[in-house]
Amino acid sequence: MTRAVTVLATGPQVLVQDLGRPGNAHLGVPPSGALDPPSLALANRLVGNPGGAAGLEVLLGGLVLRAETSCSVAVTGPATPALVNGVPRDSPLHLAPGDVLALGTPVGGLRCYVALSGGVDVPAELGSRSADLLSGLGPPPLAPGDVLPLGTPTGVPVGVDVLVPVRVPDVLVVPVLLGPRDDWFTDPAGQLRAGRWTVSDRGNRVGVRLTGTALEREPGRVGRELPSEGLVTGAVQVPADGAPVVFLADHPTTGGYPVIGVVPPGALPLLGQAPPGTPLVFAPGTPA
Repeated sequence: MTRAVTVLATGPQVLVQDLGRPGNAHLGVPPSGALDPPSLALANRLVGNPGGAAGLEVLLGGLVLRAETSCSVAVTGPATPALVNGVPRDSPLHLAPGDVLALGTPVGGLRCYVALSGGVDVPAELGSRSADLLSGLGPPPLAPGDVLPLGTPTGVPVGVDVLVPVRVPDVLVVPVLLGPRDDWFTDPAGQLRAGRWTVSDRGNRVGVRLTGTALEREPGRVGRELPSEGLVTGAVQVPADGAPVVFLADHPTTGGYPVIGVVPPGALPLLGQAPPGTPLVFAPGTPA
């Protein structure tokens, strides 16, 4: 019997994600992958999968799916209500054929991660099963009626007494390493240290837009732009209005604006979880 689950409903967005397809920037392909990789890896470990198996990235809850086979399920990330056949359950949990899993709205973050034993076994493209919304690679956002094949389980599910949820702090402090275009700004470290921002509601998997302090350029750079440049995930681009954008996993090249610094990988999962309105400050430093 084919192992599968059927999607009955989605919230704002449900995507198949693994750890992405890095190393393809020369083809114009962004890395993509889960915005909160530690949460996806934890969910996979809980159901006995390799950490990089494909699971589901669920934005703001609302996923309902029916198991067509016996499977283990783990839900990680922010605290997210999980009901099986209408009954609240703790994660990880087991589904029998015909059981219906429904997820509520996460608290303290945006995205929860669902791992299913065997992993979501959709075809890989460029070595990854991740949905890349910018390039159109990988499966499209899930819709009711989609049937997701599951792979063969290879490990043993791991039980836990307490699953600590992700929670974005009241004020998000984000480290940033200066460069490569910090010389375009007057006292870049001082401006980043003194500025105050909030997470905009215009963000997505491409980037987190910030509102607040406008970063000022050196007088000789005002009104000038650059040829579009390649960048790394975490790059902080500053458009002409001075409002920073932190690029996430589905990022393109720059839009011709300078990159004042780069947020290290370890700080990006919380940025991907930050709801609109979250206060944010930068903690600038320099590479070791």
